[in-house]
Amino acid sequence: MSAAGTARDRIVLRGVRGRGFHGVFEHEKRDGQDFVVDVELAVDLAAPGASDDLADTVNYGEIGAAVLARIEGEPYDLIERLADVIASDALSHSAVDEVTVIVHKPQAPVGVAFEDVEVRVVRRRPPVAAVVAVGANLPWGESSPAETLAGAVEALSHHPALSVVARSAVVESDPVGGPEGQPVYVNAVALVRTSLSPVSLLRELHAVEAAFDRVREVRWGARTLDLDLVQYGDPAAGTDVVSSRPHLTLPHPRAHERAFVLVPWLDADSGALLRVGDDLRPVSELVETVDTSGVRPSVQEESR
Repeated sequence: MSAAGTARDRIVLRGVRGRGFHGVFEHEKRDGQDFVVDVELAVDLAAPGASDDLADTVNYGEIGAAVLARIEGEPYDLIERLADVIASDALSHSAVDEVTVIVHKPQAPVGVAFEDVEVRVVRRRPPVAAVVAVGANLPWGESSPAETLAGAVEALSHHPALSVVARSAVVESDPVGGPEGQPVYVNAVALVRTSLSPVSLLRELHAVEAAFDRVREVRWGARTLDLDLVQYGDPAAGTDVVSSRPHLTLPHPRAHERAFVLVPWLDADSGALLRVGDDLRPVSELVETVDTSGVRPSVQEESR
């Protein structure tokens, strides 16, 4: 991946050709001419490489059809504009981190002998809101779990494709599930904005966990750090990503029943909404439906 967390993997579609009516001159809009478009998508292809399932990747047939529709559709004066709308279409796919679009206009009225005219644009996803639950119940080196939480949120805030908008107070919670005899957990919720796709954001969260020596040996076992992607996008605007793929389940399937997520989330955002099935539920209401007796203010947290 790049320094900004963009996937290194690429899907490249070259030479989508169609007849369009783009140009500033009257004869261009009247007679039309051929346009050729290349599209390069930055996509994390680890999941489809493992699953061999089209649902885990971007269908380049759909990308090609969308490109052709733009070439043959609404005429624009500038191919710069054509390139930009094609890029926006590509970024509507939740798996895409970045797109490069090249529009070729080989019959452009340049007035001199030439081989080709091309416009190349590179676009990243516009930043979107996401919710990250942070938890720990084992020390990391000489750091307490609460100090680890603070360090993890600090690491997120320094990521070039992330900004931390808000962080809740730290709470302590009794272990839920997993082996008996675990230490109590400390939990918090961070509200972030990111230009990463959901898959790339999850990969970056796992990288932060690894930096704090997180190991996955026992399900729901004790850990130095746990970063869960609870929600990606804004459910109020209908832009939240819903996914049931094994490598990406959104929203988090158990967030609505976990007091140690809901209580700090409400602290960070009093107006938070969570999609539960087909419904949008205020987190303030969800808190009333769960047992919060095992969640309490943390005595470990340093003064905020």
